[in-house]
Amino acid sequence: MTIDKFLITAAVAALAVPAAAAVTVIGANSARLCYEAAEARSTPADSSIDRCDEALRGEPLTQYEMVATYVNRGILKLRRGRIDDAITDFDTAIARDPDEPESYLNKGMATLRLPNGWDEAVPLFDAAIAKETRRPAIAYYGRAVANELGGRLKEAYHDYREASRIDPQWQDPQKELARFTVRRN
Repeated sequence: MTIDKFLITAAVAALAVPAAAAVTVIGANSARLCYEAAEARSTPADSSIDRCDEALRGEPLTQYEMVATYVNRGILKLRRGRIDDAITDFDTAIARDPDEPESYLNKGMATLRLPNGWDEAVPLFDAAIAKETRRPAIAYYGRAVANELGGRLKEAYHDYREASRIDPQWQDPQKELARFTVRRN
């Protein structure tokens, strides 16, 4: 595979990486509706983001619910292509609770969409994994894409393999692994 074809393939994989690590909110309020929209994994309507805004502006939220709502609103903004706004929400969530792994995971996904964002994305995925994200396969897949874009093919291969091992039903890591040829030295 030529280096140009490699970069194009890795870039396409980066765009396919899901932003799907919503943080659960219980109850029947706007924060819950924001969570449900983030969990739905479809392109959100503006009204979904409005629900998140309502929750953050006017509802009595616990610290956990506030952090969750920032993460969930960031996911919705990312799906709408508002990368910088999404990163701002993930940064706010990290500032409010540096131990919430989904903030790092989703910021990593958003950062992958920035020009040359792969180097910045790797430590975000590392943090999500270390903090025990609820979606480790996505974290390993995202880190694999970031490593591949950065030319770290051995690390990328191992991360794709780990994503596939964690979630053997998910086809994307398996498709990426099929592109690799492993040679023994």
